[in-house]
Amino acid sequence: VVDCGVVVHADAASAQIEGGILFGLSAALYEQIELIDGAVQNRNFAGYRLARMSDAPEVHVRFLPSQRYPGGLGEASTPAIAPAIANALYRLTGKRHRSLPLKA
Repeated sequence: VVDCGVVVHADAASAQIEGGILFGLSAALYEQIELIDGAVQNRNFAGYRLARMSDAPEVHVRFLPSQRYPGGLGEASTPAIAPAIANALYRLTGKRHRSLPLKA
């Protein structure tokens, strides 16, 4: 659920939220720069794991009705993803994860 003021273009706003969720999922579970002796090992995107469409969960975006001025969305959905996954892992395993990417 998103509270962003009056939604001007619902499809574009939904796409922005959905993209932010996938971006957060990718950062939380996969993205990592590998260093060996201080040298970066993944020098291009072929060696850098990102979330793929097959990794994407089903997402249902809802906007709160509002009379406030449109405020824009940016990446409003991205910051909540890693903590949500970390809390779910804690509930499952009893172990706190404090670095990314999260590993079970």
